[in-house]
Amino acid sequence: MKLPAGLGWVRFRQSRPVVGKITNCTVGLDGGRWHVSFQVEIELAESPRHPATSAVGLDMGVAHFAVDSNGTAHTGRNSFRQLEQRIATAQRRLEHKVRFSQNWKKQKARIARLHQKAANTRRDTLHKLSTAISQNHAMVAVEDLRVRNMSASAKGTLAAPSKRVKQKAGLNKAILDQGWFEFRRQLTYKQDWRGGLLIAVPARHTSQTCPGCGHIEAANRPTRALFRCQACGHTAHADVVGARNVLARAHESLSGQDLPVAPVK
Repeated sequence: MKLPAGLGWVRFRQSRPVVGKITNCTVGLDGGRWHVSFQVEIELAESPRHPATSAVGLDMGVAHFAVDSNGTAHTGRNSFRQLEQRIATAQRRLEHKVRFSQNWKKQKARIARLHQKAANTRRDTLHKLSTAISQNHAMVAVEDLRVRNMSASAKGTLAAPSKRVKQKAGLNKAILDQGWFEFRRQLTYKQDWRGGLLIAVPARHTSQTCPGCGHIEAANRPTRALFRCQACGHTAHADVVGARNVLARAHESLSGQDLPVAPVK
């Protein structure tokens, strides 16, 4: 490829065929590795039509990355947690080096490569899962999660200090390690490619609502994994119940009902 600004012709390794008319390209540097991405323009004869006819709801979590309404649990990689000890060790070694020295710069590059490895592992896992779900289901319903609010700090202030700060910090780290927003972004464009549909519904009380009778109560979920309705006695895995409620709310939204969520008891 020929780059502007006097760079001229540059050799690159092509990972996949470039199909369509190239409109522009972007060159970037991540973790010491250069990459180039091409944007192409393709004319479609007709709008794509998804080959599948099924619909699925997804309940996102930390213990399981996602549990669908069919009862299948999808486990995440927790890529940062796997490299966390190595990153912490590399950070401590950096503190003992002279700032901006050659050894300091080399150690900074090692830390950047570790973070890039965790990001690449997470992205690869999310791509494989989102592709499998998009290929098998014409409609995918997910929770409209506010990750920034969910992972906010719990330190509080000097006047009003918070409790269980260390536990909340660990939960925040686990939430950010999942990549929920990136997963939803991938599902969005992959469903568009295949002519499918992605619907985001409010996440409020999805794990406390009985899919059988509709009763909403905090006591319906006595433990993290168990759901037991206090009204009708329906018992199931709490994540599966949440996924079924997500799918039900998506159907309500499509039908135009969009029923309001009752307050929890």
